[in-house]
Amino acid sequence: MRYNSHKKAAGGDAVSSGGQAGAGVERPPEQRAGARDADPAGSGAVRDAVYTAEQIAEETGGLGRPGRPMNRRSPFFIGMTATAGVAITAGAVELLLRAGSILTLIGMALFIAVGLEPIVSWLTQRRVPRWLAVVITLLGVLAIVAAFLALAIPRVTAEAATLVHQLPHYAKELQSHNSELGKLNAKYHVESKLSSLISSHGTDLAGGLLSVGEVVISAVSSLLLVAVLSVYFLGGLPRMKLFAYRLVPASRRPRTILLTDEIFSRVGGYVLGNALTSIIIGVGTAVWMLAWGIPYPFLLAMFVALADLIPVIGSYIGGAAVVLTALAVSLPVAIATLVFMIVYKLAEDYFIVPRVMGRTVQVPPTVTLVAVLIGGALLGIIGALVAIPVAAAARLLLQQIAFPRLDNG
Repeated sequence: MRYNSHKKAAGGDAVSSGGQAGAGVERPPEQRAGARDADPAGSGAVRDAVYTAEQIAEETGGLGRPGRPMNRRSPFFIGMTATAGVAITAGAVELLLRAGSILTLIGMALFIAVGLEPIVSWLTQRRVPRWLAVVITLLGVLAIVAAFLALAIPRVTAEAATLVHQLPHYAKELQSHNSELGKLNAKYHVESKLSSLISSHGTDLAGGLLSVGEVVISAVSSLLLVAVLSVYFLGGLPRMKLFAYRLVPASRRPRTILLTDEIFSRVGGYVLGNALTSIIIGVGTAVWMLAWGIPYPFLLAMFVALADLIPVIGSYIGGAAVVLTALAVSLPVAIATLVFMIVYKLAEDYFIVPRVMGRTVQVPPTVTLVAVLIGGALLGIIGALVAIPVAAAARLLLQQIAFPRLDNG
């Protein structure tokens, strides 16, 4: 077995300094003396180490045994440790500042993977291979996304086409003094103000359109990145967990495994419970809108379901969109829809959520509200989405680690 000179030298130094296996395997004395006389610069000692490394590799079939650990009380070790700690802290802060957006996307992808892990685990417990369980889970998610797009894209395209088709009609009404638009134009000079705005700020408007295009492209790229990373994380999550466990000291490893599994279980339970409550409100909204003849029932039901994924405020946003759409039917229908959304929200908070994920998350309502507000202020919608499971994990660590130590301190 052969190694390059650098590895040989490194292995020899480690073993020679540690006084472990192979420390006595050296070249004969006459060979060492001849090498030192022929090379007074001292490289003969390096050749001795190389020869020793070769002997260790042949005897052990590997890289030898580690030497004695360094003396942690030595001034050199203390100084180097302090310097390394400062350098690592400064580097970590700089990394967070420079790669904050990317790290947010990575964290979101890991959150999604952990949320889908209970489905994969449920399938693997029924003797489904993990790769097939991952594929089945991803196909289910893609089916939901495809259903939303199939409902949304035709509606949006039809509305846009109708608007473009009606533009000449609206232009004629602006010129007519008998129409409502014409009266508004004559009173407020809408057409002249629009013309002056376009002529004076046309460059700014074009720049705004370009900025909107950049935002759309960035959002699509971020969604694709999160989707791809989620797939990789979901497929390799067991290996990632095992690697993370190896970083923990052996004496603390069993406890860390139990706490980590419990945190993952709570995050997964929250994600699945949140998805279930969103499906319930989506189905209920669709049935209500169909019963009262409110336009776009399936599209708005999907929007309400997606908005309900955002804790605390999501259902109100979706409900407001449904109530405003119900105004196109009549005011009594809009009022009835408002009452329906309020009653459902109360039922969700006091009956559905406690039964679906109350035992899993176990976060008090006050902590939930504060966590959502802080998460939304820090990371926007993403922060609001992950705030509750993060609060649940923090509460678990406080109950299992911090509080017992403080009580016994």
